[in-house]
Amino acid sequence: MGVVYHTNYLIWCEVGRTDFIRAQGMSYAEIERHGVSLAVSELSARFHAPARYDELIRVRTSLADVQSRAITFDYLVQHAESGDRLVTARTMLVSMDRNGRPVSLPPAIRQLFFARL
Repeated sequence: MGVVYHTNYLIWCEVGRTDFIRAQGMSYAEIERHGVSLAVSELSARFHAPARYDELIRVRTSLADVQSRAITFDYLVQHAESGDRLVTARTMLVSMDRNGRPVSLPPAIRQLFFARL
């Protein structure tokens, strides 16, 4: 069909989220060294227009909400040259301990994100 397969947008959102976290001053690997991982618990996406093969895209990631155990991100996937909106998406990530149980975000991590709200 000449268009990007729909699940690729989710991968692009993950890359955008990882870059957003790193830009706050802490890599995802550092978050894991604090004893937590962030697991996607909710995902929504709305497809506005398709990306075509070999087009450049841009992912804009923003922080929507920070709670004691969860962080919510919004995404805007755009055509890099025209700025046309392709996909809008949202994910909620829950803080999990090494045993897979929900836990509060460590204060240093929570503060890192609160500064962006």
